[in-house]
Amino acid sequence: MNTIENYINSGILELYVFGMTTDDENSEIAKLAANNIEIKNEIDAIEKAMQITSETFAPEISPAAKAMIMATIDYTERLKNGEEYSIAPMLNKNSKVDDLKIWIDRSNMQVSEDYETIDAKIISATPEATTIIVWLKHGAPIEVHDKEYEHFLIAQGTCTITIGEDKHNLVAGDYLAIPLYIGHSVEVTSDIACKIILQRVAA
Repeated sequence: MNTIENYINSGILELYVFGMTTDDENSEIAKLAANNIEIKNEIDAIEKAMQITSETFAPEISPAAKAMIMATIDYTERLKNGEEYSIAPMLNKNSKVDDLKIWIDRSNMQVSEDYETIDAKIISATPEATTIIVWLKHGAPIEVHDKEYEHFLIAQGTCTITIGEDKHNLVAGDYLAIPLYIGHSVEVTSDIACKIILQRVAA
């Protein structure tokens, strides 16, 4: 892979289009785009995709989708700024919150002060699984997955997760796996936000 391909794949051009790069980075990217057609075309493609996505989905974007978009940008930025790449352990019925303590306690993995209903921070992402810290103030609406399993480990607070007709009342330390093809929703039952380690595993 050549230097230009590495640059394009680094994620910095997406951050540039989103307006999240520094003045120095903006200057560097502008110069590169002026002298390299591949970079210019990539910026144009990102801008076009963002415009199409905005026009198509912006009026209906959910708080959860917005939180995940922002979490992805945050994760990309953290890696770009030198965060060491690491992979969280796979969650299962024997998992403990302390198994993820090295990520949970990090200063850059804390909830945003001004979030409205949901916030998220990505711990790690691989083709097999994405592990995320999620904070829910009220809950999450019903959804169905056909391409990924969801695993929940409650880190703080309490919630009720309904899978089909079955209700599961969960407290800190509890684990729950969500099967494919069955609708499920989350209702927060504690006075504080429910902090969840969510892992999405490719089916």
